[in-house]
Amino acid sequence: MEAVANKELETDIEKKDEDNQDQTPSLGKEATIEGLLYVAGEDGIKAARIAETLDITLEDTCVYLENIKKRYRDDSFGIELVDYGGTYKFLTKREIAPYVQKLLDLTRSSNLSQSALETLAIIAYKQPITRVEIEDLRGVGCDMMLRKLLARGLIQESGRSQAPGRPILYEVTDEFMDSFKLESLSDLPILPDYSTDEESESLFSE
Repeated sequence: MEAVANKELETDIEKKDEDNQDQTPSLGKEATIEGLLYVAGEDGIKAARIAETLDITLEDTCVYLENIKKRYRDDSFGIELVDYGGTYKFLTKREIAPYVQKLLDLTRSSNLSQSALETLAIIAYKQPITRVEIEDLRGVGCDMMLRKLLARGLIQESGRSQAPGRPILYEVTDEFMDSFKLESLSDLPILPDYSTDEESESLFSE
């Protein structure tokens, strides 16, 4: 009799544990998709890739994406979800353009930060190179750094990689060569060790 009672008690405990696991809070599918879109950045991401990543149907994925689109159309958000040929990405809304331009103008007139110098150095030595490859080398995101360098005319897009997703490739510009008084990329110093701030800073000191 006691053995039966213990067995019933163990069953009740296991059932409660399963119920607790079911109640564990987790991000919903739309929130997860938003996170994937943020990580994809300006390269964007295909609906099919999202469906594969989340192990859900393409039809459900498109429904989630449309829901996100509708939500970000609200004036309380400064960004919107766009679909360019099946590639989804977040962009700032048109109304913010004057302020974006002002920000970029201020950035253009200021000195390059250490992070911008490191990003620029990697592009100069490794071009053409994708954003993901730059981030792999730096260990941190560089989306904003790329925008700043593009705004200052020091780098430019140079086509797309053949890698999955066809990410954008970046290279330095003639403006870069003029700014740092280089006749060709062969005039660059021997590739430094990016583990120290001093070497990165001395590479492109204005």
